Amino acid sequence: MFRKAERKKAKLRLALCAPSGAGKTYSALLLAKGLGGKVVLLDTENGSGDLYADLMDYDIATISGSFEPAKYIDIIKKAEKAGYDTIIIDSLSHAWNAEGGILDTQSKIEQSSNSKNGYFAWRNVTPLHNALVTAILQSKMHVICTMRTKTAYEMQTGTNGKLSPVKIGLAPIQRDGMEYEFTVVLDVCMDNHLCSASKDRTRLFDGKHFVITEDTGVDLLKWLNDGVSQEQYELNKFNELSEVMRQSKSLEELKSSYQNAATQLIDTIYYDQIVSIKDKLKAFIEPEFKGDDSGQP
Repeated sequence: MFRKAERKKAKLRLALCAPSGAGKTYSALLLAKGLGGKVVLLDTENGSGDLYADLMDYDIATISGSFEPAKYIDIIKKAEKAGYDTIIIDSLSHAWNAEGGILDTQSKIEQSSNSKNGYFAWRNVTPLHNALVTAILQSKMHVICTMRTKTAYEMQTGTNGKLSPVKIGLAPIQRDGMEYEFTVVLDVCMDNHLCSASKDRTRLFDGKHFVITEDTGVDLLKWLNDGVSQEQYELNKFNELSEVMRQSKSLEELKSSYQNAATQLIDTIYYDQIVSIKDKLKAFIEPEFKGDDSGQP
């Protein structure tokens, strides 16, 4: 039931939020350069992703016309199979409010229904959004997403002492709460490109205001790699769970501990070993289980 907390090596899930023109694409590429490896940029900005080809080596995948979440998911999956280390989704906002995005699809479903029931429409489109979130969170690559923010102006006093309108960024153009899905969320200022973290599980950027550079990606990579590998994590988990099984004093305890172990290790190389341990212990405790024993977790 209880286990020691242990941090695994991880893949980056980072969002860059800023108004149009604040340097999101450029900053994302600098981060990816610091992370190293093979990079692909998913471009929804009419070919703007090619403008920075002199900065580093990276490939382009393009979405145009309509921006259904399924298109994003397809490119993410294909990039994984192609062996990319980092994908930059530039921008994720199109999957929300552009043609073919979630809001557009929701509106079309609502208008086509006899009842004009918005709740019914959301019931149909929310799974599409959730599938995209799952593809991002479960990707085997580092994922950097840019999101536009709703643009507004406020009056600020300039160096000449006069008030003038200044463009500022507000909430990202995405579903409310989307930013909380990421490990790090950086908000970039329009004028000086300074950024700060509105969410930071790495604790690298607490209280800091800085300009993103290649070194920012290097620092993030060090943090991401400061943990046990997935292989070591699975081995530790196998040793821990198999030992719990071996401590079973009855068939009921064995069945419970086996089901727990099998559930956690079903997608690992240790699943067959857990089944084998269960069978040997079962024979040792009693010739066969009483009641149901399907062998499934």
